[in-house]
Amino acid sequence: MNKYTIHPEVLDELRNQRPVVALESTIITHGMPYPHNLDIAKAVEDEVRAHGATPATIAVLDGNLHIGLTPQQLEKLAFTQAAMKLSRADIAIAMAKGETGGTTVAGTMVAAALVGISVFATGGIGGVHRGAELSFDVSADLNELAQTPITVVAAGAKAILDLPKTLEVLETLGVPVIAYGQDELPAFWSRSSGLKAPLRLDSAKEIALAHKTRTALGLFGGQLVANPIPIEHQITRNELKPLIDAAIKRAKVQGINKKDVTPFLLKTVLELSKGKSLSANKALILNNARLASKIAQFL
Repeated sequence: MNKYTIHPEVLDELRNQRPVVALESTIITHGMPYPHNLDIAKAVEDEVRAHGATPATIAVLDGNLHIGLTPQQLEKLAFTQAAMKLSRADIAIAMAKGETGGTTVAGTMVAAALVGISVFATGGIGGVHRGAELSFDVSADLNELAQTPITVVAAGAKAILDLPKTLEVLETLGVPVIAYGQDELPAFWSRSSGLKAPLRLDSAKEIALAHKTRTALGLFGGQLVANPIPIEHQITRNELKPLIDAAIKRAKVQGINKKDVTPFLLKTVLELSKGKSLSANKALILNNARLASKIAQFL
């Protein structure tokens, strides 16, 4: 059985030590409705190329783990109904069963590290869900950051989460949380979370050097780069809070739990914001792709 398939272009770039940026695929399978999911997937790949790197969108298609997708495969994934959501725990099972699924932050990190990709651009990471002291609902993304040597560029953790607890868990796990160009931790759709970031760096070169230095020191795990959404596209904290509160209340009433929580909340915020969160999603992922591409060049 083949463990994975690397797109020929991605393979050539890796062999020649040229910059490659990993991209997740749950944004396609679970993050946005069609055709927005396909449009943003193509736009993010184009953005990576425009800024000097090669994109490697990662997904499992019919049981085969793909590192880099063709345009036809991207379209197939965007059309797929009931695709699996694949974190570290699920990838091998999906492959064994011949399933199709989108990789989460953790799942994408596993696959990227497998082939030597060091930089990954996503929208926002998972984290500690609100009420986790009762539900123990904590994303596998956090533990993956603690053990897999990838620099993850995101607009912070998703704003629907318990951000203070997420930050505490990352600190406990020894994951560097680096705000890019500001002192405050961004909160996905908003540049502001009300939380001071543990660390700050102001250039892609510094971030790449930090990655290299961690490797030289033999430190396990990766680093999280929290890249604030461009100011003209943000939804402010004051606008966001009532939307998120209403979405969480609706999830509780409907008994939504486990892996279904995040897609449900994102979809509900999209509805309540009258589409504004979708525009913000697109802006922040493109912004993250730009920064990740610059970091990849220095690596």
